[in-house]
Amino acid sequence: MPYIPNTDRDREEMLRVIGASSVEDLFSAVPAGVRLRGPLEVPGPLSEIELARHVGELAAMNRTAETETSFLGGGFYDHAVPAAVRHVTRLPHFYTAYTPYQAEASQGTLQAIYEFQSLIARLTDMEVANASMYDGATAAAEACLMALDRGSGRRRIVVASTVSPATRAVVRTYLLATGAEIVEVPHARGVTDAAALRDALSGASGLLFQHPNHFGLLEPAAALSAAAREAGALAIASVDPVSLGVLAAPGSYGADIAVGEGQSLGSPMGFGGPLLGFMAAGKKLVRRLPGRIIAATQDASGRRGYVMTLQTREQHIRREKAASNICTNEGLVALAATVYLSLLGKQGFRDLAVQITSKARYAAEALSGVAGVRRAFPGPFFREFVVELPMDARTAADELAKARIWPGTPCAPSFAGMERCLLVSVNEQHTRHDIDSLASALGALIASRRAP
Repeated sequence: MPYIPNTDRDREEMLRVIGASSVEDLFSAVPAGVRLRGPLEVPGPLSEIELARHVGELAAMNRTAETETSFLGGGFYDHAVPAAVRHVTRLPHFYTAYTPYQAEASQGTLQAIYEFQSLIARLTDMEVANASMYDGATAAAEACLMALDRGSGRRRIVVASTVSPATRAVVRTYLLATGAEIVEVPHARGVTDAAALRDALSGASGLLFQHPNHFGLLEPAAALSAAAREAGALAIASVDPVSLGVLAAPGSYGADIAVGEGQSLGSPMGFGGPLLGFMAAGKKLVRRLPGRIIAATQDASGRRGYVMTLQTREQHIRREKAASNICTNEGLVALAATVYLSLLGKQGFRDLAVQITSKARYAAEALSGVAGVRRAFPGPFFREFVVELPMDARTAADELAKARIWPGTPCAPSFAGMERCLLVSVNEQHTRHDIDSLASALGALIASRRAP
């Protein structure tokens, strides 16, 4: 039982003040049928050894990518995390550090954030990056808010339907209170429909697209950015950071803002979190960036130091003038990304992306070789691709899961008319055996459904 220092006399006095005759009166609004009438029926206390064993048994009930073969993706990926990343992030002076309000007491934390910003800016080929966002979806939504705040009176955001369904849902929620209009542009053969985009961009203040998109396909990113620019709108590119090891960076194809999910940079999937959003832009937009920015400077003696140079949030300036009401940055997860990128280096990062590209291509060919299976969309892709099955994709996924294989993510109901489509994701940890086993299991399942 927790220690509560209230005596019987204390309780009687509190009840008298609030006008209740007993503690039971306080819960009278709760239906009697659902109220607990006695102690909880739980077993007695366990020793430390017994408790550790019991918790271990509970943890063993989890189904994870470490114990089963998973081809799930859609924005969250099971990359190998070097031991050095975990070691650095668990150092007490990082692990217990709080928000760096006082620069003179937070130089280590500030430097780590500065290095993260520098890496993201270099990775995206943009001029400035902030200290990080909650996750990729909120980063995209915050970028849409930036596009609305332009003094032009334009209140329309155009969103490609090939953007992750989760991200689109967060954008809709974010913009609900702004009164902004959100126009979703359909796709043609898996990529943004150029003709529909031109019509939607008229009078728009921003365009959000994903490259590679949710289907893993490469969008015509340069053409999308140019179309937004010609319409007077900001081009917002949501990118998979690992893809930038082999694909052009957002800054090189004219995007105004680059955002994305950084979980794949040194963090495990963690049953859904924590995540890491990143955001970068050109200097002309620096005062509209949400969150905070850390800068390097020199003190009076010429020594290098780090300071929080910009923080456009409502705790520091008038609420109506705040660029965002986001509270803070993902400091520890951003540190993991910083260590991860530093360990891999430029060549190692490219090698990672090349390896994923090679394995994903092999997987696409292997699955396309299964009778009745074909790629749903043509064109180049990175990491992920969609296959169309001769059966319901959800049924196939559920059946293969029984054999400890998670073949991918069913595209329905997020995408109407794609009930037989499966989004398959491949990373560097997949082996040829893993991929061949998936193709074999899927082929056997389809054959069993066809048998009389």
